[in-house]
Amino acid sequence: MADQSTTNVPRLDGPRLAPASGRAKNLIVFLHGYGADGNDLIDIGRAWQQLLPDTAFVSPHAPRPCGQSPTGREWFPLTFRDPNERWDGVHAAAPALEAFLDAELARHNLPPSALALVGFSQGTMMALHVGLRRAVAPAAIVGYSGLLVLPPDEETDITLDIRSRPPVLLVHGDRDELIPVQALFMAAQALSALDVPVEWHVSPGVGHGIDQEGLRHGGEFLARRLR
Repeated sequence: MADQSTTNVPRLDGPRLAPASGRAKNLIVFLHGYGADGNDLIDIGRAWQQLLPDTAFVSPHAPRPCGQSPTGREWFPLTFRDPNERWDGVHAAAPALEAFLDAELARHNLPPSALALVGFSQGTMMALHVGLRRAVAPAAIVGYSGLLVLPPDEETDITLDIRSRPPVLLVHGDRDELIPVQALFMAAQALSALDVPVEWHVSPGVGHGIDQEGLRHGGEFLARRLR
């Protein structure tokens, strides 16, 4: 397990919800989008507590102040001028997130297999990147309104660093103006090519956000995979 006190990676923290039953059997980590912070997603945990009474929830603040939102955070910068910035960004942010996941699992005395990741937008990029590279596969990944970050160099074989193949649910609004819904289909195709089991749901009339139907699908998907 990575020790955050002795590494030079940023130490993450954020709001937490204790399990409704009083004892955690699993852990869901929310990864917020660009310009938000951990408070943006933690209320989803409250919405899911009845479905997942034995689940602890945590929503860490991303490690960097957001370049476009002084009060928000970012996992990595987005300028849209560098074709490598997403690929370089997820790699740069991964060590801090990995250390946080290990520390949170240790906090609850849970095995790595008791983890699930839920991302939104840039947080989905992080959830997929880190989740597919964990030594022990998470129980599940849910990605809202995001995409799978692939290397800009087509000769780079990402199968060489994929270490786990957890079940994935992708949810996207068909009116998303920031990350078009085509990103869902491209991600689903790429994940299937990597032998990652993937399901998806398109929310009609929804932009860059999460509607009640998307929340229901995510909660039920997790409830089937977290014991």
